[in-house]
Amino acid sequence: MRNDEADAPLCEIDDLRIAFRAHDGTLNEAVRGLSLTLKKGERLGIVGESGSGKSLTGRALLGLLPPAAHCTAKRLRFDGHDMLTMPTDKRRRFCGSQMGMVLQDPKYSLNPVMTVEQQMREAFALHEPKLGRRAMRAKVIAALESVHIRNPERVARSYPHELSGGMGQRVMIAMMVSTGPRLLIADEPTSALDVLVSMQVLAVLDELIEKHQTGLIFISHDLPLVMSFCDRVIVMYAGRVVETCAARDLIHAQHPYTRGLLAANPPLVDPPAELPVLSRDAAWLSEIGDVGDIGQQQGAPL
Repeated sequence: MRNDEADAPLCEIDDLRIAFRAHDGTLNEAVRGLSLTLKKGERLGIVGESGSGKSLTGRALLGLLPPAAHCTAKRLRFDGHDMLTMPTDKRRRFCGSQMGMVLQDPKYSLNPVMTVEQQMREAFALHEPKLGRRAMRAKVIAALESVHIRNPERVARSYPHELSGGMGQRVMIAMMVSTGPRLLIADEPTSALDVLVSMQVLAVLDELIEKHQTGLIFISHDLPLVMSFCDRVIVMYAGRVVETCAARDLIHAQHPYTRGLLAANPPLVDPPAELPVLSRDAAWLSEIGDVGDIGQQQGAPL
């Protein structure tokens, strides 16, 4: 492989805009001109308060936005493929084999009336429809073993309500990574877990990234976690990227919004009597610019 191919970004987004139409007919932008790149094997954190557009950005990459969303971009490339010009059916198959998404809470992501094995078989059959029953079961067990589940046979027979939160999250990860995705989007994968189980889940993700050079987009509200786990971080406010830096340098961030998020994080040693409240400045929105009609923006619809 040539050096320029090895250094090429795995994912490129330029001027991504996502809006939803209000009852009066106006379009309200939830993501406003977002641009980012992701390298192979890189762990990119996305932080920001709820409603800042983090999850919508991940869903736009996978083509999982709701029908009501109005979405455009000047560029959306993945591993050299132009996602904007790719036919819908081909893009669906491509994303299904090349990308995966780990959602926040497995209780709401796994089907409660199907066993783990039934759900994993259903997912795997989309990629290998001709695989026999015995081979499919072996694949399910191997996938569960890859995320360090000690008794994969028992877990495979279990229903989601019989699993702990950490075990359910490992099952979700096993389903997503077993097909060898080049990109994994983890949307708050540890928020419903205790500290010890969270560290175990992160260790599983870290091992899989190192093994397969999978690119990771890690969406989280936990700034200390992002600083310790990710390579780079972007900070979103009102649908726009306001700051980008190395994850280890986030503590030295300059934008007042990022400084406010850091200040609102309670310290473990000598915590103050009251946590500071984030004071928003109208100038932050003026930096973003007027919303306008997304139909007038440059870029191809997704």
